[in-house]
Amino acid sequence: MIDLHAALRRCQKEADRYRLLAEQSTDLISRHSATPEWTFIDVNPAIEPLLGYKAEEIIGTSGYALFHPQDADNLKNRSGNVIYRDGLYTNTYRYRHKLGHYIWFETTSRTIRDEQGKPIEVICVSRDVTERELAQQATRRLAKVVEASSDMILFCQHNSQTFTYLNEAAQRTLNTSGVAARQQLNQLFTDRLYQDAVRPALQIAAIEGNWHGAIPMALSEDCQRVAELREVIAHRDRNDRTQVDYYTLIGRDVTARKQAEQQYKRHQNEMAHMSRLLSVGEMATELAHEINQPLATILNYSNGTLRQIEEQQLQSVAQTQRALELISRQAHRAAEIIRRIRRFVQRTEVQSCPFRINECCTEVTEFLHQDARDQQVRFQFELDKSNPVVQGDRVQVEQVLLNLLRNAIEAYSTLNTEAAVITLITRAMPQAIQVSVCDQACGIKPEIMAQLFEPFMTSKVNGLGMGLSISRSLIESHGGQLWAESDGQSGSCFHFKLPLRTAQ
Repeated sequence: MIDLHAALRRCQKEADRYRLLAEQSTDLISRHSATPEWTFIDVNPAIEPLLGYKAEEIIGTSGYALFHPQDADNLKNRSGNVIYRDGLYTNTYRYRHKLGHYIWFETTSRTIRDEQGKPIEVICVSRDVTERELAQQATRRLAKVVEASSDMILFCQHNSQTFTYLNEAAQRTLNTSGVAARQQLNQLFTDRLYQDAVRPALQIAAIEGNWHGAIPMALSEDCQRVAELREVIAHRDRNDRTQVDYYTLIGRDVTARKQAEQQYKRHQNEMAHMSRLLSVGEMATELAHEINQPLATILNYSNGTLRQIEEQQLQSVAQTQRALELISRQAHRAAEIIRRIRRFVQRTEVQSCPFRINECCTEVTEFLHQDARDQQVRFQFELDKSNPVVQGDRVQVEQVLLNLLRNAIEAYSTLNTEAAVITLITRAMPQAIQVSVCDQACGIKPEIMAQLFEPFMTSKVNGLGMGLSISRSLIESHGGQLWAESDGQSGSCFHFKLPLRTAQ
């Protein structure tokens, strides 16, 4: 015979144990009516630290009324925040605290039904997931920022250096829809750059946390893009802070900048070419005189030789040979003058090559020989005996020298002096060569010095004011500097530096 009292005691004891478990739980355990109001039937004490209500305050009130308006119908609409599994619904939503603010709850609920399947009540277990949800929201916001960034952002594993993520900008620049086409970091760079620049950048980031710089990427021709690695950020392993888990690589598509630089260089070359044409045009009289001299000499030697032939004064072939040699020498002189003019005014792309700066200086002064003689100016040279070699576009450097020397010649035009001298100096320095053009004319006034290299700034009546501005641009495009010094009274010096190349 069953002991009814013993069975009741066991049931009571088991019920007390479950109630103790429920009352000690930090999760909110609640019973609700299976009605649209979702009325609280019972609730454990965890409701007070979670929602601020005492159990007696909440029992009998509508649980539905505490939902955030946007989350109230999650279950009904089966929104993305609801998960169903084995008869249990898990819903993530916002629930109103007694003080009026909302907290994020994750609730797992089961509906209790009678024998006919009619809902009797709903049992829920809820926990506060506000911190987790806010962290996820922050992550989602960060992901949106990363995706929307115009910079290339790539995640790369530390050991394998395999890409695990490329944002949209990276995929667009690399011309790939995923990471499969660019699995390894070294595929983005030439072998030499990877060894000499990328690996050291990773090592610096691993030690200091990040690296900044600019390393050009070697993209395929299909990309038709130009990109650079600008930053590397090292992320530590959570379990071992001394070890790097992965890297964030930040790159930049610099195609537009490179195109703008190329366009600027083209415009600069056009301006330089126009400046050379104007210079030659301004020197037309002097150049014509320079060419007329050898032509006149050729004509005199030719007429003299013909006259001697007619008068039968030539006694030997040697006399004729001598006359022809003199004619040939003057023809070569005229041809050399024309060659210089043609080379100077020719429109060409920038051609960087090594050349000796001393030879460049003497050749330009020969170009200006007649101009200087007309102004009774002579050139004095103090050239470096090592005859240094520089790397650059010789025509553009000659253009700068021509402009500086012509300015110095014109500075003497208003002075009445018999000692008009322009000193041309070259001096080798560590890693650079300095060229100086100095005169002892009237100097440059302080108010003009401040604007000397600005476009359209000129003290000449017919000048355009572009010569010095273009000259500075040309020197800076060679990686050098151009500047002026003057006491404003007794003379001035223009100096420029160019990177020095070791002679081969």
